[in-house]
Amino acid sequence: MKHLYLIRHAKSSWFDPSLSDFSRPLNKRGKRDIPLMGKRMAALDQQPDMIISSPAKRARRTARGIGAALGFGKKDIILDDDLYSFSSQGLLEVVKKTPASVEVLAVVGHNHGLTECAEILSGESLVNVPTCGIVLISFNVHSWDMVAEGAGKLLLFDYPKRLNTDD
Repeated sequence: MKHLYLIRHAKSSWFDPSLSDFSRPLNKRGKRDIPLMGKRMAALDQQPDMIISSPAKRARRTARGIGAALGFGKKDIILDDDLYSFSSQGLLEVVKKTPASVEVLAVVGHNHGLTECAEILSGESLVNVPTCGIVLISFNVHSWDMVAEGAGKLLLFDYPKRLNTDD
């Protein structure tokens, strides 16, 4: 049995329009949401063996913040350029090349690819994974390269505003 967390990066800042998309930092809400979601994730039964993130600044910061709540150090987070593609296919390729020894994988990436991938794998209609949202999907397979369309079961769909209604 494999478990996959798909995590959308936290809310980014558009304050400085001169920054490239890749270099956009988190905004105040994004910085606030990361510890909240890290705490929620740490309370779950399935804890990641590996975290892979897009190298974009907002995704790296999200991965490191959530990872810290789960006991991962900054250097424990793997950065993969393929996750900056924004495509569900690129994300799925990263998942499929994960070593079989990893039972629980967390991937931090971007929309629209992240939402599309969650829907393709689970067969569920999520419409949109909000910023800092977390999706957990289980697969009855022995290796990640066996993960396929519709083969997963959606176990969790959580996001900051689900319990936090002050925004």
